[in-house]
Amino acid sequence: MIMAVHQSAQGSPLTSDQLDFSFVAELPVVVAPVKKRATRKVPPVALPALDVRMQPPFVVEDSGSVQAMAAVLDAHPDYRVLRRLQPRLEWPKSTGQNVCRIVVLDTETTGLDHSKDKIMELALLRVDVDLASGLPVGTLQVYDQLEDPGMPIPREVQEITGITNAMVQGQRLDEARIASLLDGADLVVAHNAGFDRPFCEARIEQFRHLTWACSFADIPWKEQGKRSAKLESLALDNGWFYDAHRAEMDCHALLAVLSANLPQLPHTGLAHLIEQARMPSYRLMATNAPFDAKDKLKSRGYRWSAEQKVWHTRVGDGKALQAEFDWLKENAYHQRAAVVQFEKLDALVRYSSRTGELLHHQL
Repeated sequence: MIMAVHQSAQGSPLTSDQLDFSFVAELPVVVAPVKKRATRKVPPVALPALDVRMQPPFVVEDSGSVQAMAAVLDAHPDYRVLRRLQPRLEWPKSTGQNVCRIVVLDTETTGLDHSKDKIMELALLRVDVDLASGLPVGTLQVYDQLEDPGMPIPREVQEITGITNAMVQGQRLDEARIASLLDGADLVVAHNAGFDRPFCEARIEQFRHLTWACSFADIPWKEQGKRSAKLESLALDNGWFYDAHRAEMDCHALLAVLSANLPQLPHTGLAHLIEQARMPSYRLMATNAPFDAKDKLKSRGYRWSAEQKVWHTRVGDGKALQAEFDWLKENAYHQRAAVVQFEKLDALVRYSSRTGELLHHQL
C-alpha cells in the first residue's frame, strides 16, 4: 500500500485519510499507446566449420576447445585472434660464443620529472643475445621490485599502474641483486630510454657507466610499416595482448617484440639495437635560425628547446647529419652562410641528462 503524505500550513503531515481524493475516481483513464520498436532483421552468419587440417601444430582434444575455436577464426580472412603474451624464461642454448649480454629495463615512477619524482617499481630482464641470429639464448634472469618513493603516489598514477601507497610501504630495491644483474651487461635496453635512464641514474650510480639503447627511438618503426611505436601497439601487431603499465610485464612484452624480425630489415629488433649502439648519433641545433623558418623546422621534426632557445633534432648517423646540414642551408638559412652547433652522442651518454661532445659546422 502507498500512503500519500502532504505538509499542512502548520507544518504537520497530512495523510490520505485526511484529504478528499474522491474526484480522482471520476477522471477518465488515458492509456498512452505503446510504440513498437522497429526490429532489424539480421541475416544469420555461418561460422566456418571446424577443420582440424587447419590447425597449427598443437593438440586439440575436442572440437569445443578454446584453442580449436581460435585456430578456426585465425584461418578465416575476416577474423584476427589476439593471444595473451606468455613470458618466456627459457630460450634455446647458444651454438656459438659470439653473444651480447643485454638488460631489458622498465620503471614505474611517481611522475615525469626525474629531478623531483621517484622510482616506485623497477624491473630487469637479463639475457644473452646470439649475434648471428639476433635472438635470445639461454636462461632469462628476472628482477622486479617495488620501492617506497618516500612521497605519496598521485591518484592518477595509482589508477594507471595499480600501484598504491599501501603496496610500496616499507619496500626497497635490492641494490646488491641489481648490481649483480648489471655486472657484465653490454647494453641496457628501454622502450623510452630518455625517460627511464635519468630516473635510474639518479637512483643507482652503476647505470651511469653502462651503454643504453632506446627501442622507441632507435628503430624506425614507421619504415617497418607499424602504425605506432607504442609498446602495446607493437605487441598487438604481433598478435599479443598483455597487462601493461607494470614494469615486469612491460619488459617481457618488449623482449618478445624485439625478438621478432623487422619487416624491412634483415634482422631482429634486438640485432638492430645492438648494431646502432656501436655508432654515434647526433643532436643538431639550428643555431640562430631566422624566425620565419620556424614552421619549416617544426614540420621537419625539429623541436623547440625553451631552455637553450634553439630548434633541434636528432639524426642517426654521419650520412643523415650531412643531409640535414644541406637541408638547413637550403630551407632555414636560405643559402646564407651560418655556423650551426651539433652534439656527438655515444651510447654511454645517449638518453642521459649529460651532454656529449659539442662541435660546430660551417654551412
